[in-house]
Amino acid sequence: MFDIGFWELCLIGVVALLILGPERLPTVARTAGLWVGRARRFMADVKADIDTELKSEELRAIKDIGADLKDASREMHDVSSELNENVVSDDTLAEAINESAASENQDVADQPAESVEAPSKENAGAG
Repeated sequence: MFDIGFWELCLIGVVALLILGPERLPTVARTAGLWVGRARRFMADVKADIDTELKSEELRAIKDIGADLKDASREMHDVSSELNENVVSDDTLAEAINESAASENQDVADQPAESVEAPSKENAGAG
């Protein structure tokens, strides 16, 4: 903050000694020390209060996030339950797939096979 060095403090002390005198200087120095100590404690208390408020705000935000996660978990559970109720059982689904595959195989077997022509000599020499 302020850049007060040793020589500046010595100058302030000499001026205070000349103005106040040797009898009143220790009393004034003690009083000034008490006021500086009180100011430092006050600033430390203010800083601690601000830190406490910031931490409580962070905890509230974390608590809100936790509540949101619980709500999302409940919604996912509800959706999962609905899906389990609406999905066809595995046996019925497997039978439907087998029937579909069997009918497709039957359709393929009923179609006539296409004849495959042998490559001509011109195409064989080009390769």
